[in-house]
Amino acid sequence: MDVDVTRKSFLVVDGNNIIHAWSDLLTLHRKRKGKAHSQLVRILESYQDFSDERVVLVFDGRGNRITEERNPDSVQVIYSSSGMTADAVIERLATANASRFDIVVATNDVAVQDAVAAAGGRVISAEGLRDLVESRDRDLQRWMRSR
Repeated sequence: MDVDVTRKSFLVVDGNNIIHAWSDLLTLHRKRKGKAHSQLVRILESYQDFSDERVVLVFDGRGNRITEERNPDSVQVIYSSSGMTADAVIERLATANASRFDIVVATNDVAVQDAVAAAGGRVISAEGLRDLVESRDRDLQRWMRSR
């Protein structure tokens, strides 16, 4: 699928899925749950700072309604309501927006991947996200050395 560079791009990340797929984040999560969450936000903020994509990070929530945290120019963090999974939120985001925006969803959940692809979005695995983030970090390091 070719990417239309005139359309705004969004990287939607299945937070808990990535935390459980990346061994370093899973180790943090097992020690103290909030640490893995914070570390993933930091990683994605760094990625967003040096990319043309807006990053939306989705977690399972516990409240009565969907909530979000958004600071200007920062990663948007969405928490599903207690009656809805993060997967459902991600699928709704992709279905509602894939025709207007370039949507890429990072998850290892095959059902979510199928729903996103059916909606017209693209998917990458947890390892694909790791590769993307590390590649952006290498590009940034090269750019900094050249200055």
